[in-house]
Amino acid sequence: MSVNIKIKNAVKRYGKSTIISGLSLVIKEGEFFTLLGPSGCGKTTLLRMIAGFNFIEGGDFFFNDERINMIDPAKRNIGMVFQNYAIFPHLSVKNNVAFGLKNRKYSKDKIETETQKFLELMKIDQYKDRMPNRLSGGQQQRVALARALVIQPDVLLMDEPLSNLDAKLRVEMRQTIREIQRRVGITTVYVTHDQEEAMAISDRIAVMKDGVIQHIGTPKDLYQRPANLFVSSFIGRTNILEADATVNGSLMTLHLKDGFTVSLSNVQPEFRQDRKVIVSIRPEEFIISENSDEGLRAVVDSSVFLGLNTHYYVHLDSGQEVEIIQESKIDEIIPEKHTVYLKVKAEKINVFTEDGSRNIVKGVNNDSANGGEA
Repeated sequence: MSVNIKIKNAVKRYGKSTIISGLSLVIKEGEFFTLLGPSGCGKTTLLRMIAGFNFIEGGDFFFNDERINMIDPAKRNIGMVFQNYAIFPHLSVKNNVAFGLKNRKYSKDKIETETQKFLELMKIDQYKDRMPNRLSGGQQQRVALARALVIQPDVLLMDEPLSNLDAKLRVEMRQTIREIQRRVGITTVYVTHDQEEAMAISDRIAVMKDGVIQHIGTPKDLYQRPANLFVSSFIGRTNILEADATVNGSLMTLHLKDGFTVSLSNVQPEFRQDRKVIVSIRPEEFIISENSDEGLRAVVDSSVFLGLNTHYYVHLDSGQEVEIIQESKIDEIIPEKHTVYLKVKAEKINVFTEDGSRNIVKGVNNDSANGGEA
């Protein structure tokens, strides 16, 4: 059975320091929900509050309609997968997976059937008689995941489970985790600081900073229309430029420092007034032209060829450095010290208030505005 998770006005303190203050969140039944943010933002603290490992100083936590604040962690019916695997070194793979079932005093036949089912589901059946020290990191993580799922928990909690794996294994395991989660249909809360990992596996993501949720949305929501400058800068790469904005009817014109202007028709009505703004332009939202002076003048400093795409690092007349990503061409890469002109895909760029707190472009979907409920 899977559940939805409701958190209302959660508070967590360590001594005199308040780590989380008044946080509210709704995670839907069967959803793969990721807590994403830099180290120290409170994401693991929140996960441990859900698990019952951290005392709750304020607020209410619910699984469906059951308040779980005072319920012992062992009785919350959760599965946990940790960064360091935490599998038992003295038990074989099979006995590691069966451990939770034995602890719950299931019948011998039930233990055998369910253990075999999850050994096969995680594709580790061939290793069932091996000891953990004879497994690779990826195989150990599969064992940890099978052990967490075999007890049929209501909620699966995962804390940086892939951070100890090499890059290739991380990609392989995140796909495995996503496929298994969809097949089992269990409500999953996943903690990571890796933006690409979060984007690849999540139904929705909550971006956290200093114990506060900045934006909750789908990977597409967060990348294309981030709620504020922090989210824009944290999710993927972006170039940050200052501009003066002037308004003429429904059009807002951005005047960049280097004498380049961009006109937008998709600014929210309440922000259509002359103002200073911050413009976020992702590297792929620039268009490079070598043959026209109708654009933002730039000089190429260096380039990196990565097969499908080429990354260009340029500087503007003001001296500001900008990164551009373009699909690689069959002819030569633009050489260093070469002058190019940049245009932008105006419909894709994001514009923020001068303090960076609000995106003023239409289309921002932020579930944190209604307590995390989509």
